[in-house]
Amino acid sequence: MPGLDRKLVEHKLSIKKGYLPVKKARRRMFMQTELKVKEEIERLVKAGFIRPAIYANWLANIVPVLKRKTGAVRICVDYRNLNEASPKDEYPMPMADMLVDGASHNQMLSFMDGNA
Repeated sequence: MPGLDRKLVEHKLSIKKGYLPVKKARRRMFMQTELKVKEEIERLVKAGFIRPAIYANWLANIVPVLKRKTGAVRICVDYRNLNEASPKDEYPMPMADMLVDGASHNQMLSFMDGNA
């Protein structure tokens, strides 16, 4: 996160032994889709939600998902190779329905979308 000292907090991805970094070849898209993807990436960079990575060891493809109603594009990333090389979490996230049930006695329940 911007503003946090790296001595205090730093996120690192651990990789299982024997796995080498994978750099996927660029995925082809229709020109119209590629323009929408570029617009969305520029919007996310301008908002400070993402930033360019320099000298990335792992390189994954962008998977554009077009919203039928609005025609807008949602950007997803294909991390299957990285997920396979990552060790399983000993403490997985709880199920969403369990979280909602746990908050049911409160008067207000709020959901936050980091992208929007």
